[in-house]
Amino acid sequence: MTSQVSRTTEQADGTVVGEQRRPGGVKAVRRLDRVIIRFAGDSGDGMQLTGDRFTSETASFGNDLSTLPNFPAEIRAPAGTLPGVSSFQLHFADHDILTPGDAPNVLVAMNPAALKANIGDLPRGAEIIVNTDEFTKRAMQKVGYDASPLEDGSLDGYSLHPVPLTTLTVEALKEFDLTRKEAERSKNMFALGLLSWMYHRPTEGTERFLKQKFARKPEVMNANLAAFRAGWNFGETTEDFAVSYEIAPASTAFPVGTYRNISGNLALAYGLVAASRQAGLPLFLGSYPITPASDILHELSKHKNFGVRTFQAEDEIAGIGAALGAAFGGSLAVTTTSGPGVALKAETVGLAVSLELPLLVVDIQRGGPSTGLPTKTEQADLLQAMYGRNGEAPVPVIAPRTPADCFDAALEAARIALTYRTPVMLLSDGYLANGSEPWRIPELTELPDLRVPFATGPNHTLDDGTEVFWPYKRDPQTLARPWAIPGTPGLEHRIGGIEKQDGTGNISYDPANHDFMVRTRQAKIDGIDVPDIEVDDPDGARTLVLGWGSTYGPITAAVRRLRRAGEPIAQAHLRHLNPFPRNLGAVLGRYDKVVIPEMNLGQLAALVRAKYLVDAHSYNQVNGMPFKAEQLAEALKEAIHD
Repeated sequence: MTSQVSRTTEQADGTVVGEQRRPGGVKAVRRLDRVIIRFAGDSGDGMQLTGDRFTSETASFGNDLSTLPNFPAEIRAPAGTLPGVSSFQLHFADHDILTPGDAPNVLVAMNPAALKANIGDLPRGAEIIVNTDEFTKRAMQKVGYDASPLEDGSLDGYSLHPVPLTTLTVEALKEFDLTRKEAERSKNMFALGLLSWMYHRPTEGTERFLKQKFARKPEVMNANLAAFRAGWNFGETTEDFAVSYEIAPASTAFPVGTYRNISGNLALAYGLVAASRQAGLPLFLGSYPITPASDILHELSKHKNFGVRTFQAEDEIAGIGAALGAAFGGSLAVTTTSGPGVALKAETVGLAVSLELPLLVVDIQRGGPSTGLPTKTEQADLLQAMYGRNGEAPVPVIAPRTPADCFDAALEAARIALTYRTPVMLLSDGYLANGSEPWRIPELTELPDLRVPFATGPNHTLDDGTEVFWPYKRDPQTLARPWAIPGTPGLEHRIGGIEKQDGTGNISYDPANHDFMVRTRQAKIDGIDVPDIEVDDPDGARTLVLGWGSTYGPITAAVRRLRRAGEPIAQAHLRHLNPFPRNLGAVLGRYDKVVIPEMNLGQLAALVRAKYLVDAHSYNQVNGMPFKAEQLAEALKEAIHD
């Protein structure tokens, strides 16, 4: 066995680096505690697939991870242009992490547009791997490069690796019966192989994936496998990459259990299926495809064996109408959409409030208004969820905090809807929907019991002794009305949107009855049992940062940075936005200053100010991207010392 020399240092950013150098020309292996990689290229270069495969292998290796896919809204944006750039960022580490990272340590740029669109995010010293074959004069001029950035010295502050990815891929595939254009399509697999070598990623899962995906096209399958292996071998043999990197599994970051990598939309779909099983009810999804919610429809359509029925309607209104009908018929009913669809569904949500039936309305928020930014993230539908209906039509609102938390949020939304007989708004967003992280698969014994009884017979006795069924006679604890399945003998009752008489459910225009029903529906929502909000405040801080939804990761990462620097700051995060936790007012009152970061112009802050008369300070961003931790840390530090 040959001897080796080891060295360990610590970077300025806290990254621990260990290096092993072996004699005899064998390449050094450097140990890191974390790394941020961004794959970027044309929207036809397969960057999302490349990032997804790298993520899957990283998850199987046992690292903690967080991802940020970022792609154009167009099906095929103009090739080689800045609007057509698609990217996938992955942050993985040997410890607990919370965000996809602020700035990439490594950029893989497949063309000049990818380089120009992303170079501004890179810190000095970052590694850049560029596909030199694409840096033609015409391609560079298309994005405003007068001279080649690979030669004009503008990249001198970075570690540049010029690699002719296209040429190397075509050369590796010359034995296959493919045209040059067909062979070039596998260059993303060559890049994936190279990065897999650089970071010691497993390869078995990717090879298995390619064999399954292209099982009916053996020539394509073999070409992609060959390109992937060629990329790995290139890293092993080329002189340009003298070092490879190891990031150990995050063995102490997770509780014991079985884990898998999961995206927010997939976790939400699984949560809905689990909720239907725990409730003992069939699951019905009435939906119209819309970015970024469509993946939930796609996933649920695969699970008919679990009693799931999916209906792709002709529009948003038909989708929720069918779902409400399924709720009337005794199903756990769901409709999925994004902000524009919520606007179209508003009237039927109001009908569900009037009928007092359980219905889950899932809003995967995106940039607005109108069509807005379909593939970018935002959390600006909160006030629409709270008030976007005519009349007094209150609905509970909840929001998951991470991709994996979407599973638990779906179960919680189902619990509230079924227990209190009400539509529920669940607010996820594009960042959570498309991002991914490790998820511990729960044991069945950990899932809540969501079973609720249906009405089976009369529930009221008239003055003359006659037993009748009153559809609006309420449970004294929850104020929920009975759930009567159509066709049950003796339980016939009137439905529709016109105001009902308390108890009997008959049509009523009586002013006093309407006042009573409005106040009762509000009292039912106000009385929903939700957990108290928990506060993380180890140092007795005077400033509280309050968040909701997907800001959890960036806020928590920022809070950790501040505490490491000796700054005291408290943190609390809301899942339940209507009703608020009962202790929220008391919590807010304990702090001199409350800061609320949101990806909108201050919607939660407005609600908090109105309800608790607290002078909450907003910190807002609406650029279609999640907050960066360093950006938030600076803003919160200013708030502490202001």
